[in-house]
Amino acid sequence: MALLTAKEVFDLVRDDLALVEDELARQSDTAFPAVSEIAAYLLGGGGKRLRPALLLLSANYAGRKDRSAIRLAAVVELLHSATLIHDDVIDSAGTRRGRPSANARWGNHRSVLTGDWLYMQSFQMALEERNFRILDILIDLTQKMVEGELIQLEKIGRLDVTEEDALRLATYKTACLFSGCARLGAVLGRLEEEEEEALAEYGRNAGLAFQLVDDLLDFTASAQQLGKPVLSDLKEGKVTLPLIYAMENGHHEARELVARVLAEKEFHSVRPETIVALVQDSGALRRARSLAQDYARRAKSCLNGHRDSEYARALTTVPDFILEREN
Repeated sequence: MALLTAKEVFDLVRDDLALVEDELARQSDTAFPAVSEIAAYLLGGGGKRLRPALLLLSANYAGRKDRSAIRLAAVVELLHSATLIHDDVIDSAGTRRGRPSANARWGNHRSVLTGDWLYMQSFQMALEERNFRILDILIDLTQKMVEGELIQLEKIGRLDVTEEDALRLATYKTACLFSGCARLGAVLGRLEEEEEEALAEYGRNAGLAFQLVDDLLDFTASAQQLGKPVLSDLKEGKVTLPLIYAMENGHHEARELVARVLAEKEFHSVRPETIVALVQDSGALRRARSLAQDYARRAKSCLNGHRDSEYARALTTVPDFILEREN
């Protein structure tokens, strides 16, 4: 099966994504004025729209191309935006995608309420489908994302985070939404249960690869590429998989330096470059990238032997450009 380039993949759903953008603009324009300003700012912030694209590709793969797919693609982007607002408030983040975060511009109270509004608006839109199966999927993935935030709060500032902890967190915070997008496409196309589960598992594995690459970029990309400061996760008290790997096998220097940053909640006595160099020298980045590649392979294997179409080729390509992304 010949793979496609990233451009060719997005070209397949470019017209539909334009309709999704129209729907998102309509939702922010008609929102309560106090919400509308923040919603328009967030939705115009240059996101990759990977989740809506994944839903649209999955729906087309399953043989469904209509207004329902457009609407649900907008729904998952609104849900994603709501989680980003709440994440930034919880993390006291000052930037998002290279611009001031909503909480930095409008304060925590208004930002949290806007996030709440986006959650409710997304479910109101989904309700228009009059399909309990769709609502079940959206409620389940939203609950898991909130549970992921609670899991993360339990682990903030702690050194005893394990690989299992990190992968569970990645599953709840990131992979469940990817899985939900793929599953929703399957449900729209009325695929048989076995194919629906395969598509959902494809999304889960692609989402895990995405989160692992995200963790890697915190150590390998520039602040300009990331749209936020390098090592911002560690400064916020989050010990991600590359750090976990670097601290394993009795690497006392790494453990001691990370402990100091967590205690200071800032890079005072330890420079970010010192941590980056240490993680690179430990082989942790190679190990984390190898795991991301493994999840990408697993995602592709979920599609084997099912359908041969340009949308199947596109879905097979998505894990590759997840691995290759630079922001």
